[in-house]
Amino acid sequence: MLPVILSGGSGTRLWPLSREAYPKQFLPLVGSDSLLQATWHRVAPLATAAPLVVANEEHRFMVAEQLREAGCETGTILLEPVGRNTAPAIAVAALEAMALGGDPLLLVLPSDHVIADVARFHAAVRQARPAAEEGRLVTFGIVPAGPETGYGYIRAAAGEGVRAVEAFVEKPDADTAAGYVASGAYFWNSGMFLFRASRYLQELARFRPQMLAACREAHAKARRDPDFVRLDREAFAASPSDSIDYAVMEKTDAAAVLPLAAGWNDVGSWSALWAIAGQDADGNAHRGDVIAQDCRNTLAWSDGRLLALLGLDDVVVVDTADAVLVARKDRVQDVKGIVATLKQRQRPEAAVHRRVYRPWGSYDAVDAGERFQVKRITVKPGAALSLQMHHHRAEHWVVVKGTARVTCGDEVLLLSENQSTYIPIGVRHRLENPGKVPLELIEVQSGSYLGEDDIVRYDDVYGRG
Repeated sequence: MLPVILSGGSGTRLWPLSREAYPKQFLPLVGSDSLLQATWHRVAPLATAAPLVVANEEHRFMVAEQLREAGCETGTILLEPVGRNTAPAIAVAALEAMALGGDPLLLVLPSDHVIADVARFHAAVRQARPAAEEGRLVTFGIVPAGPETGYGYIRAAAGEGVRAVEAFVEKPDADTAAGYVASGAYFWNSGMFLFRASRYLQELARFRPQMLAACREAHAKARRDPDFVRLDREAFAASPSDSIDYAVMEKTDAAAVLPLAAGWNDVGSWSALWAIAGQDADGNAHRGDVIAQDCRNTLAWSDGRLLALLGLDDVVVVDTADAVLVARKDRVQDVKGIVATLKQRQRPEAAVHRRVYRPWGSYDAVDAGERFQVKRITVKPGAALSLQMHHHRAEHWVVVKGTARVTCGDEVLLLSENQSTYIPIGVRHRLENPGKVPLELIEVQSGSYLGEDDIVRYDDVYGRG
């Protein structure tokens, strides 16, 4: 059994904590592990091999680093140059699985879900295995906890255990959802699957041959290095974009469903996170530096500053370094509209946080104004930034902690704590951390243009052109 972990989502409904450059699967929303790490830990006891992870190319280093931290260092990371939804993502994973040898069962899991009862989840996967081995495409239908209008539903045939799927149903209105739940024949569509790799490809060939052809070409022309499998951009972009439900599951006569009641939650909104978070006697779920008085059923999340709530009911308050969200709990599904407005206005808060993660570490944009910008930079032990040059800005570096090896033109120098240097405009330079502890420094940029695109890379260990 080979896990396939899908890590391509953007999680816009959890803005401002989740953003395109650092979406919810990389966040520790429940416990100390990120959702991606928790997914691997959950499935690892069932796996007979390291996972296949399908991820956005822009997230490749975060995926690799988080899996390494979770004790998973040998998995294959397939990089999507463009998003094409779940059907193509699973197709390239199935092609890679068969290329690795054999025809394994694929346990397909989104990277951003929560399952409270892991033992019951394991039991369900084992129960579904015989049907998958016989050629069924098994999905796991969540036993509804109530008439939820935010999920699609699956209507199952009568019976026990794994049974045939009679229909996939779009997100219903409240009255229809109540009828579904009362009937006992409908289950939430979880987006989790178990099937043999070749069987999925056979059904995809029946219903979406153009999609499979594009995925085959993208996989065949993929560039491979020790860390990643980079799908061919032109071929993968030619694939139609569609979900596995629309492309295969709604059309095949091999679809089957196994009901699952294991405390599943897709953490698809702030209200969903509130529902699974630890709550006090008044229904308040708070994280970070929060003080609340006379509040009920609130969710408050502080990323640093003190957050004070007074006399609030059914409200969500999320405070990050550069944005604050205040919303009624019954309106948080509409946060994606805020993100759309930010994108329309070309606001950076739609995509990136103030702290931006890079393969070598991270930087925090502390302050900015006309012709200047201040950043706090952290470089991981042994890591190095690219050898680079800027046309429009100079930089001043002050080491706060650790040791820096600085290349500036033809000169190479070592700087320790409280020492500084100056990088003139147009001079090739590189910053490295030769030490065993994180390097922290303050960077002051000055010049006529301070955008991140004012960079010419001459050499980069991370393959960035």
